[in-house]
Amino acid sequence: MLKYSRPPFDPEVEAALAALAEQIPAVTPGSIPALRRAPLPVLSDEALLAVGVTRRDVTVRSHQGAELVASVIARSGHTGAGPGIYHIHGGGMIAGERMTGVGQILPWIVEHDAVAVTVEYRLAPEFPDPYPVEDCYAGLVWTAEHAAELGIDPGKLLIAGASAGGGLAAGTALLARDRNGPGLIGQVLMCPMLDDRDRTVSSAQYENAGLWVRESNRTGWDALLGERRGTDRVSVYAAPARATDLTGLPPAFIDCGSAEVFRDEDVAYATALWHSGVQAELHVWPGGFHGFDMVAPESGIARAAIAARNGWVARTLGARLPDTGGRR
Repeated sequence: MLKYSRPPFDPEVEAALAALAEQIPAVTPGSIPALRRAPLPVLSDEALLAVGVTRRDVTVRSHQGAELVASVIARSGHTGAGPGIYHIHGGGMIAGERMTGVGQILPWIVEHDAVAVTVEYRLAPEFPDPYPVEDCYAGLVWTAEHAAELGIDPGKLLIAGASAGGGLAAGTALLARDRNGPGLIGQVLMCPMLDDRDRTVSSAQYENAGLWVRESNRTGWDALLGERRGTDRVSVYAAPARATDLTGLPPAFIDCGSAEVFRDEDVAYATALWHSGVQAELHVWPGGFHGFDMVAPESGIARAAIAARNGWVARTLGARLPDTGGRR
């Protein structure tokens, strides 16, 4: 097998990586239960209250009539119609819960008086494709249909997700386009998991280096797709990197690290958006491993990455869709 040299980790974040690497080995099918038990970046209700934000839970009817829990997160005393953030959590398609990673979108709620909805989509392998993306789409439809009571301006609805959540956000945006579903003002795809085919150079470069390595990635895709992984029987909604027509999608913000498995597929997706006439902003942070901004938020590249992301969101929320009642 061809061996590749790889871009090094940023020295500042590498120190944080070294402290975690032994605690987070490569994920295998047998270690999925342990991964689900591991602590994840989840904000408690107390932490939300400390910045003037509250959470309440709602029920969303989803794929094949299932009832899912979603959380609505907003500034205390929110009134009127502000921006909406539809958030999809990460976890490799196999782990995580709806509050995982909410810290990444919390500044948008606080600073822009946005209302966020985050859904408890069902996880693989117990619920393989199409359950996760259909659950996410159902949550988006619910959010748009309840925009008035949630205090959301339907012309300012943004979708966001990190890692597997970024891949699901991209797939959900494709479903919204193809089903004439809710209009979206933008999509924030943070180090998104987009391609099941395991063919990129970055996959080979980070086979054994980082927090989410090649074996972990294969485990997640195998759980989601089973024997379909890598074949021509995979939907673009499950693996958006397979989409050949990205016309009509909302503007995208895509970021990742130069030192992670997802680098090449994320760059390719941004390029495909440009080729389809869709505006996209792409950042590849030098030496960043997967999730570096959450693991080492005080590092120089994490501060720069967070500032760039938050700046794009602020500019995007300053615009709005044509008034179509939240539908295309």
